[in-house]
Amino acid sequence: MLDMKWIRQNGEQVQTVADQKGIRLSVAELLSRDEKKRLLLQETEALRETRNKLSHHIGMLMQQGSEQEAAEAKQKVKDTNEKLNAAETELASVERHLAELLVLVPNIVSPDTPIGRSDADNVEMRRFGDAPSFAFEAKDHMALGELHGMIDVQRGVKAAGSRNYYLKGAGVLLHRAVQQLAVDLLLQKGFTLLDVPLMVRTDAMSNTGFFPLGEDQTYRIANDDKWLVGTSEVPMITYYANEIVEAEKPIKLAAASTCFRSEVGSAGRDVHGLYRVHQFAKVEQVILCEADPELSEAMLQEITANAEELLQCLELPYRVMAVCTGDMSQKTYKQYDIETWMPSRDAYGETHSSSNLHDFQARRSNIRYRAGDGTLKFCHTLNNTAVASPRILIPLLENHQEEDGSIHIPAALQPYMNGWKRLVVS
Repeated sequence: MLDMKWIRQNGEQVQTVADQKGIRLSVAELLSRDEKKRLLLQETEALRETRNKLSHHIGMLMQQGSEQEAAEAKQKVKDTNEKLNAAETELASVERHLAELLVLVPNIVSPDTPIGRSDADNVEMRRFGDAPSFAFEAKDHMALGELHGMIDVQRGVKAAGSRNYYLKGAGVLLHRAVQQLAVDLLLQKGFTLLDVPLMVRTDAMSNTGFFPLGEDQTYRIANDDKWLVGTSEVPMITYYANEIVEAEKPIKLAAASTCFRSEVGSAGRDVHGLYRVHQFAKVEQVILCEADPELSEAMLQEITANAEELLQCLELPYRVMAVCTGDMSQKTYKQYDIETWMPSRDAYGETHSSSNLHDFQARRSNIRYRAGDGTLKFCHTLNNTAVASPRILIPLLENHQEEDGSIHIPAALQPYMNGWKRLVVS
């Protein structure tokens, strides 16, 4: 959500960003509705003032015995009320339409955000590690999972339909291990761990910027105003909704939670294996800080570095991408994606995302802090995927496979895997 006064002054910029992000929005129509609303507010206020003066005048006339003049004034009050009712009805209609347009207004983008139409236009910032070169015919994660009895997609489909799976044995241990490694890393860095609701109200999704444009990606609980979250970012931001927070130091939150996405529109995309599934787990970072662009930029670099550190602990090659305008969501000001090398794809695949939203989310969620001068300001908010599983299992299994089918367990994970150094074929 952007400030309406700012939108009036920067309508052309807002329209440009809406077009770049692929959002169907007419800023001209929005500004026209806003102007109409302001005119109707003036009209209704003037009519109320006229009615109140007439009503007061009627009382004086009645006291003076001027019944004819009082009757004429009463008729004027009746006429004024009719005009007021009509104006209020029109105002309510204009306000509804204006609200429908306002929720489509995108966040502006940072000056260093690349201009582009899709993820093909994202810009590589840096790389870490080299893609492995196998002296044998490498297996993909599904073949490795079957070999080790870790992954069962066939029974997942039987139980829950397409894009569902079972993890078994060592697969479950790896799934839990990468999450606990991420949690422990964030705890060491001063994050407060939360266990969050997985079902939230519609206003929580709207206030965090996931609705209305992301509604088709979300599972709704039938006959209830509840939705299954696709990220713990939603309940973590909503934790402080409609509050004034202490933001002298950045508020750092983390959560490990199950997440759900319907993946509407992704038919035929990444259907093989565990890349794009309906249910998964994420360890998410969220930061709320003062509305200082330099500070929130530093926080963006920090949470991105945390995710990179996790990947380095997992001994995985990756690259950091600056996300272009056409690949960004409505709410995002600046974004990095981290893509990890996946041998079976012979390419990098997205595993992490970091976003700075400035005050877009906090305005919708009404999260404020008291600045040094005593004024109330909206916070800046940021988020990052520290790790998401089972997608992270794809590069973890594929990059660390050995010729006999065994899988090397990175040293950082071994304490979470009963001290095992390798998964061997039984």
